[in-house]
Amino acid sequence: MQGILIGFISFVIIGIFHPIVTKGEYYFSKKIWPLFLVAGILFLIAAYYFQDNVFLSAILGITGFSWLWSIHEIIEQEERVKKGWFPKRPERKKE
Repeated sequence: MQGILIGFISFVIIGIFHPIVTKGEYYFSKKIWPLFLVAGILFLIAAYYFQDNVFLSAILGITGFSWLWSIHEIIEQEERVKKGWFPKRPERKKE
């Protein structure tokens, strides 16, 4: 049963990161990526320290790698905005 629950929570975590990436790029540009890096590292460290609890460690690890993968996605999001697939923040200066 834990495997099914971990799978479901993974699905939810990945779904949550889509708006985090789009809103992060919209409000802060791709310059927010260091925050994603720090969060990812912290979650992975926490996963290491909670390795006695496999369920919690798995969720923390999945969340940590989702933060790290989002660094790539936030850079790609900038390209999606340039293509017109997502709205550009009007008051942002040209970069």
